Amino acid sequence: MSDTTKQAPSPADVASVARPRPGAPGGAHTAGAAHTGTSADGLATPSGTVGSSGTAGSSGTSGRSASSSATPRSTSRTSSSHSTHGTDAGVDVREGVTGAQSLVLALEAVGCEVVFGIPGGAILPAYDPMLDSKKVRHILVRHEQGAGHAAEGYASATGKVGVCMATSGPGATNLVTPIADAYMDSVPMVAITGQVASGAIGTDAFQEADIRGITMPITKHNYLVTDAARIPQAIAEAFHVARTGRPGPVLVDISKDALQASTTFSWPPVFDLPGYRPVTRPHGKQIREAARLMAQARRPVLYVGGGVVRGHASEALRRLVALTQIPVVTTLMARGTVPDSEPLNLGMPGMHGTVAAVTGLQKSDLIIALGARFDDRVTGQLSSFAPDAKVIHADIDPAEISKNRTADVPIVGDVLEVVTELTDQVAADMKAAQSAEPQAAAAASAASAASWDFAEWRERVAGWKRSFPLGYTDSADGTLSPQYVIERIGALSGPDATYVAGVGQHQMWAAQFVRYERPNSWINSGGLGTMGFSVPAAMGAKVAEPERTVWAIDGDGCFQMTNQELATCVINKIPVKVAVINNSSLGMVRQWQTLFYGERYSNTDLQPTASRVPDFVKLADAYGCVGLRAETPEEVDDVIRQALAIDDRPVVIDFIVHRDAMVWPMVPAGVSNDMIQAARDEAPVWERED
Repeated sequence: MSDTTKQAPSPADVASVARPRPGAPGGAHTAGAAHTGTSADGLATPSGTVGSSGTAGSSGTSGRSASSSATPRSTSRTSSSHSTHGTDAGVDVREGVTGAQSLVLALEAVGCEVVFGIPGGAILPAYDPMLDSKKVRHILVRHEQGAGHAAEGYASATGKVGVCMATSGPGATNLVTPIADAYMDSVPMVAITGQVASGAIGTDAFQEADIRGITMPITKHNYLVTDAARIPQAIAEAFHVARTGRPGPVLVDISKDALQASTTFSWPPVFDLPGYRPVTRPHGKQIREAARLMAQARRPVLYVGGGVVRGHASEALRRLVALTQIPVVTTLMARGTVPDSEPLNLGMPGMHGTVAAVTGLQKSDLIIALGARFDDRVTGQLSSFAPDAKVIHADIDPAEISKNRTADVPIVGDVLEVVTELTDQVAADMKAAQSAEPQAAAAASAASAASWDFAEWRERVAGWKRSFPLGYTDSADGTLSPQYVIERIGALSGPDATYVAGVGQHQMWAAQFVRYERPNSWINSGGLGTMGFSVPAAMGAKVAEPERTVWAIDGDGCFQMTNQELATCVINKIPVKVAVINNSSLGMVRQWQTLFYGERYSNTDLQPTASRVPDFVKLADAYGCVGLRAETPEEVDDVIRQALAIDDRPVVIDFIVHRDAMVWPMVPAGVSNDMIQAARDEAPVWERED
């Protein structure tokens, strides 16, 4: 990915490409010039009046999906049909409103249901009209990081855009981690921040921070709005960019004087994003070539990433699997998009993936990658990854294709459309190959040398599944096994529940030992690996789907980073269930110290195992939650059932588990996937290759 595709445009770039309105004496609006030395408003127009020109300075829209603007024109056959808005019918005009009122009206108009946020001086004007809104629910969090992760959880559970709000300076910078997290995991999110008054920008004013500059590398696009008239357009564009193409976070930073100024609200706003053209429909030639490679393969594997979940393509994928009978692996971010009950599902690949999934990819002759990015946790040592495999790589973001592993057949397009068209093509090829009509068979050039018979390969990978199943051994001292706890939570709660994990050993065990049968049932921080994600993200998921049981499976280290959002849950009647897998240490780091640092445990013991610092049961009680504890296998089912029976407040269960339990299988960092270990000092011995 080049710098130009990763970075949002600088103010100077925006000013250079901004389109002056007819009759306007010069370039863009100069609000914020003190901060940047030039026009700083990404939406600036000379008049600041919405709707007259139909264009705004968004031609510089950038970021990952916006990188499609760099895609050769020949591949951009399908432009977004929604990039220009505004008709004479149904226009809502409110005169004499403030910028803050206009912001709330815009959020209502765009369909925002809930905002997770916390007020402060610069954003304060927005909170006054928020109090009167009948459509937008504001949930007052305890920390801005919690607001961002809650917005992520809401978005991940539903596919809708999650919204968070904070004030300027430290309020805005506290959103940086969840914004980066959303960027890495392609979560549609809009972050709204207050900024100091435009005249004070660049003066080191109280609580001033250049949040737009800070977040340029980690947002799909961002705005600084200093003109009240531009607020509806900025919100409309932000939601459009966040949820289309490759989803991602968009920041809208609004100066305080813009929120306070009198303006006219007009909806829908007219906007045009000439540099933003996500390619959604795949090229037919590439689809035919992909089908041809699939037909000729002998050891194919479907490598399914989180893009399939974000792209709502799970049902279509299941049809493709059923038709082709090709074994499938689902990454950490894609757990549930193919049911665990599907015999062809080999499980999760990667550092802590199953032996069957890791080895299936490694020994394949064709990888069909769908919405996946060949990250280092999947490939291991990249140069040794799947050495005999050709690659079909489909992704909405052309910047991902051939970034890490060169694709033999690159397909740019929406994953739902790609999978649907690929399934249709494969079905047609199969039918033609089976046809008795020579002419029809000849027409099916893709199938002419094909057998579509992967029975031998399926038996081989099935043998790996039987020989190396996921498992664990109970601790020698009789203390609780964390894997058993998580296994029982999944078994007693069922596939309709939603499971949200923090980051660490408990995250991997939750991915391994809960049976996932539906997409969006598994939510975690995969790309950035953010400790503290679980509790606020579970809160957001529960707000999004209040009828579901939502578990936050957290480590004791993670839990202590953001558990203050339990207060938010109690006050707002959001009854999440929290399972603290308490091993009194930073477990994953301790595991690495055990394996690679000679058991020298430098600063990973959070407390002596016999102590209760803090006592999580008392902590839960202090927040108004129900606190429970289990220390033996006999107590586990009972406390889980108690938690499932409580639905009027959050429940926190402190599971005291064995400190030295480890996550297996494991591929050590930086080595070939051939070095996978099923358990400590236990590596598979493979059959001799022909």
